Amino acid sequence: MTLAMSWDEWAGHDALGLAERVRQGEVTPAELAAQASAAIAATNPALSAVVEVFDDVVADPLKDGMNPRGTFAGVPYLMKDLGPTLKGRLQEMGSLLMRGNRAAADSHLTGRIRLAGLNIMGRSTTPEFGCCSSAENPAVYITRNPWDTDYTTCGSSAGTGAMVGAGVVPISHGSDGGGSIRIPAGVNGVIGLKPSRGVFSIAPGASDLTGLVSTQGCHTRSVRDTAAFFDSCRGGAPGEFMPYWTPAEPYVELIQRDPAPLRIALSHEWGDYRATPHIAAELARVGRFLEGLGHRVDWALPEVDLRAAFAAQTTCYISNFAQTITNLIAPLGHERPPADLVEPVNIRIWEAGRTMSFTERARMQAVFNTTARGFGAFFEEWDIILTPITALPTPKIGTREFLTISDNPSVLDWFGNLWRFFSYTPLANLCGIPGISLPLAAHENGLPLGIQAQARQANDGLLLQLAAQVERAIGGKWNQGGVPKVHVTRA
Repeated sequence: MTLAMSWDEWAGHDALGLAERVRQGEVTPAELAAQASAAIAATNPALSAVVEVFDDVVADPLKDGMNPRGTFAGVPYLMKDLGPTLKGRLQEMGSLLMRGNRAAADSHLTGRIRLAGLNIMGRSTTPEFGCCSSAENPAVYITRNPWDTDYTTCGSSAGTGAMVGAGVVPISHGSDGGGSIRIPAGVNGVIGLKPSRGVFSIAPGASDLTGLVSTQGCHTRSVRDTAAFFDSCRGGAPGEFMPYWTPAEPYVELIQRDPAPLRIALSHEWGDYRATPHIAAELARVGRFLEGLGHRVDWALPEVDLRAAFAAQTTCYISNFAQTITNLIAPLGHERPPADLVEPVNIRIWEAGRTMSFTERARMQAVFNTTARGFGAFFEEWDIILTPITALPTPKIGTREFLTISDNPSVLDWFGNLWRFFSYTPLANLCGIPGISLPLAAHENGLPLGIQAQARQANDGLLLQLAAQVERAIGGKWNQGGVPKVHVTRA
């Protein structure tokens, strides 16, 4: 097959760059889709990051209603196999239980993505029901890190992180209920922004009241692609419970200007959790870099009961996932999750959460409130808080303590392992505030380490503005200009 461009050329373009070539008549959406399909074929045997390619949409990008006049003009896009649905397409949620499950309708966000001109041409991998730090069950698939395939991509936007990191597609779907956009972005060396509440719809299957901590987004390799995705895809569906807001200025315009000097707090000590010395040193180094850009940087932490906040977050996950699993097994005729089709920790979560009382949820929500107020007060004094994306190095494949195939009998202890590692991302979901992971640091073994910036609610644009300033300062060379071992330019 003759491809439209060389792999160096392909990987050198971001999504908006490819869209511009379509508009100039240099390439067609079908040629872009064919190139992305070839990239998947070249890299997926090593990474196991794509569940399915929609060959009919590769052949005809207009088949499912993609708007070729949209911002992205037919750029290929993968949908995480969880969350927004595609009418008539499989959505199996990383689970043996859901094999063969087909969606009856498009989600609202699916329509927004297609209207933006993104060609949804396949499904990327995710852990079972998104409840895990890694898409890693040998009975389903094991998604591997393109920088070193002995290591995990983390999750739950596992396949998306690997495919964007490996240069296969410039933009792909992610979702985030506790760090699931930001963590795999940080681990795979790409950009991942978790939005504030009130940006992306989760209709019709859920709402801000029922989803509570979960939100949608994307992974990209350029700040302007993320900005354009937010500009194009935001907005609520009819009947949404909360108002969906729009910034005063499109983000693609905002990011062309540097922010005014910012008050940036650094922290890697969150309650009971601490980063390793190397990770703490990388955070401090990035802080000094930001000082060099004219920002005021110091060490500070919100005055909140972080131990109580993590306990409330755990209660939220146990009760939410228990109800999710109940809603999935009931139509299949099961009274409880089948042990041969649902992973062990998810069964234990269901057992722990299925009878959780309103009183327990009310206590949880009270802690959500006090935590959000504490962060709110903090952001009256500081514009940004900067943390590492994880407190510990990226695990190797097979590190079972973080997996839902773990034999840990205690759900609370299992979640405690997650928080010890993913210490800095979950509370943004609890508070509804934005957080972005930027590929600015590295672990001692050279694997990418994302640095996370968080801001007050609805200050997503400020995070993008800071990210764009950084991107200009480093000449666009995220990860110091390096590329993974598994990459389209090396295929």
